[in-house]
Amino acid sequence: MGEACMSLTGESSTRKTLRGGLIGCGFFARNHMNAWREVEGAEIVAVCDRDAGRAKAMAESFGIGGVYTDAEAMLAAERLDFVDIATTVESHRPLAELAARHKVAIVCQKPFAETLEDAQAMVAAAERAGVPLLVHENFRWQKPFIELQRLLQQGTIGKIHYARLSFRHGYDNYKNQPYLAEVARFAIMDVGLHLYDLARWLFGEVETVHCRTQRLNPIVKGEDAFVSMLGHAGGAVSVIDCSFYSVIDPEPFPQTLAWIEGDRGTLELSAGYRLRIHRRGAAAEEIDVEPPVPSWGEKPWHVVQDSVRAFEEHVVAVVRDGVEGAPTGRDNLKTLAVALASYESAERGSVVRLAGGAA
Repeated sequence: MGEACMSLTGESSTRKTLRGGLIGCGFFARNHMNAWREVEGAEIVAVCDRDAGRAKAMAESFGIGGVYTDAEAMLAAERLDFVDIATTVESHRPLAELAARHKVAIVCQKPFAETLEDAQAMVAAAERAGVPLLVHENFRWQKPFIELQRLLQQGTIGKIHYARLSFRHGYDNYKNQPYLAEVARFAIMDVGLHLYDLARWLFGEVETVHCRTQRLNPIVKGEDAFVSMLGHAGGAVSVIDCSFYSVIDPEPFPQTLAWIEGDRGTLELSAGYRLRIHRRGAAAEEIDVEPPVPSWGEKPWHVVQDSVRAFEEHVVAVVRDGVEGAPTGRDNLKTLAVALASYESAERGSVVRLAGGAA
């Protein structure tokens, strides 16, 4: 296949095992760590958290030698190829800019940033340093949506004119992540970003947003439900709906359901990971798109856990082998712009037009 690709450090990709550092040792970071342990071509050699006890506990759980409470100290002491930033949003910009100064590739948890100004600064820092910047938008790496994208790319249902993505449940998110109940902007900046990233990836760039938000659960400070109608380049319309306060039995969490109509058929992703292909004049074809349960995982989290593994495999391919990232920080500026336009639309009670993209 010709010469081996070269890594950031100039080593052949056929020999290079990437050295990574995890920043943030909270609840979801354990999924990151479990997945990194399975991914070929990378290993986490250091962990960092301002809470020394959490950092030590994570290191002991995964046999990590480097334990830090200061990210700058970790980057100065360790020879790293990338950092996996799994912290809350307010720390993302300083940590990303710090990693860029050390010429280290950056993986950043979503939400990427709270403002476009911060997000653009992070993108600029990575580009000046010449290092990859990827955003951990794992919904597009879920097996059901990889299959949906494949079918759409094949033209299975023709030109899309309508779609719906739905994430509704009553799962207690606040038990493991209590800070979610305290943030002023919740559902859109938590799951909404994932759904908007999916919508852009599957249906095309967003030109208009009309959003309505709701605060249903009295314990939360921000919105915990919203409905958005998106107008896409090319004419498609999509409805994105999300609720953290639905009463459903059996509980569908953490599945995202989808309905996509084209001029030659319809794709239906229903509960239980059943994907149906509807065509005129033919019986519906059904495909099982349930992801595997990782050796370290469990149901119902397996769809998320498997997508984290898939995304991290992609990180290795980007950092070590130079493949195009999905999504990059620059691409995610457009997703963040849709989220911010959603809040503007909800406040104004009107349609918001995105002006020429966010980049």
